[in-house]
Amino acid sequence: MAKPEFWKNNKRYYDLKSYWRNLFGCNVHKLSIDAGFTCPNRDGHVAAGGCIYCDGRGSKLRQMGTLPSVTTQIQNGKKYYAGHADKFIAYFQTFTNTYAPCDHLKQLYEEALSKPDVIGLSIGTRPDCLAPETVSLLKQYAENYHVWVELGLQSVHDKTLQFINRGHNFQQFLDAVNVLAGCKLNICVHIIIGLPGESDADVLKTAKTLAALPINGIKVHSLLALDGTIMGDMYKNGSIPMISKEKYVALTSDVLEVLPPGLVIQRLTADGYRDIFLAPAWAGNKLDVLNSINRELERRESYQGIYYK
Repeated sequence: MAKPEFWKNNKRYYDLKSYWRNLFGCNVHKLSIDAGFTCPNRDGHVAAGGCIYCDGRGSKLRQMGTLPSVTTQIQNGKKYYAGHADKFIAYFQTFTNTYAPCDHLKQLYEEALSKPDVIGLSIGTRPDCLAPETVSLLKQYAENYHVWVELGLQSVHDKTLQFINRGHNFQQFLDAVNVLAGCKLNICVHIIIGLPGESDADVLKTAKTLAALPINGIKVHSLLALDGTIMGDMYKNGSIPMISKEKYVALTSDVLEVLPPGLVIQRLTADGYRDIFLAPAWAGNKLDVLNSINRELERRESYQGIYYK
């Protein structure tokens, strides 16, 4: 397989920056927003304590005290990216950003969309937090703006979802995709590589299953052990191993090879807050991880989508 011409980058996968340049002809950046949401997996509606890898603190802004308004967060983000971006996506990132009455969501989303050079939304949420009126609202925005719905999944295997205390199953994720697909909304799915109990075949099953669904993008994260989490405690007492950099690079490359060449790769690694970060040490150098993945694909003479069917 030759590298698709529409990628227009020096990577062996279709990254988000290239996608947006293809779509809008300019540099686009996400502006992260903490709008004060919580999560049904933390507040007792679904479960308590959240996913076993989540520290529950939210953004750094939240830790500093009263959250600034959406407007202030966008203004500060635009100043940070001054000279590096022409247009912006308001990224409602922290916790579950559809977990509120629709009227409240509309107020927050429209506050963001009213700002100059904000051309769309990216909404981080859970598969079990998409009320019909919320989906209808997002579809309305998608008629005039560039809108992504980011669904946390992590794995297609229910045994894993139960172990990590996700509070939903794979069928609920499929139901969410079915509700969102077939319109102008873009769907991005989050997965984690290195989850306890998952084999290489399990990871590839997740990738191949997602490759067959009507989704538009993916974020791949490495499993992190953070202090103050159940996962962190498991790591400290030696009850779970953490994936090595070599294994992560190899598995991520395997995943890329089976995904459609037009699927947007929004992320390929993750890091945590340095003050509570425990392991794996290699995950602290994101650029090195990304370069290692590209080198591994070069070594294989491979690209994203080479084995996609």
